[in-house]
Amino acid sequence: MLGLVLAGLAVWFVLSQNSGRNIASRMWSALTGRTLTIDVSQPTVVDRIQRLQRLETVVYTMDKVVTGAKESSILPDFLAGDRLLMMVHGEVVAGIDFSGLKPGDVKVNKREVRLHLPAAQVFSVRLDSAKTRVYSRQTGLLVPTDPNLETQVRQEAERQLQDSALADGVLRTAQQNATSTITSLLQGLGFEKIEFD
Repeated sequence: MLGLVLAGLAVWFVLSQNSGRNIASRMWSALTGRTLTIDVSQPTVVDRIQRLQRLETVVYTMDKVVTGAKESSILPDFLAGDRLLMMVHGEVVAGIDFSGLKPGDVKVNKREVRLHLPAAQVFSVRLDSAKTRVYSRQTGLLVPTDPNLETQVRQEAERQLQDSALADGVLRTAQQNATSTITSLLQGLGFEKIEFD
């Protein structure tokens, strides 16, 4: 009797180790009648991807010097000009919005899936106020300081930041990163062949 108990404990110890856990769980499932099923049907895949909603896949940061000026066509700048030089630090966040994913965008065939990814888009362009500062301001002797000039320069800085990010391929990078992320998600669901169009 003691020999059977020791043999049972030895078998249990071997099966409970990392390599044997899978075997032990299968044996336990067979004894209890419980089975594991993973639903990889098309509605489930669509639901899992839609839960991502806005997948931010790239953050593009940049430091830039932006100038703004108001000049008079009659008087020289030292009398009627207003010039602002600003050092800005900002970021562009891009990714893919999955909220509009339709059931027709996902085609499931056993362990194969074909997915139509929405196009990458810019989600936000923002300046970091803590790292953005006015470097210099020169106002003419005959005019007051324009309170709107700094706001206009900030708006221009955001526009230039977005243009630079687009020129550097931020949308292409966002699309590639999203493809990698979705591939990992679908492999985790058990798909062996994943295609994008």
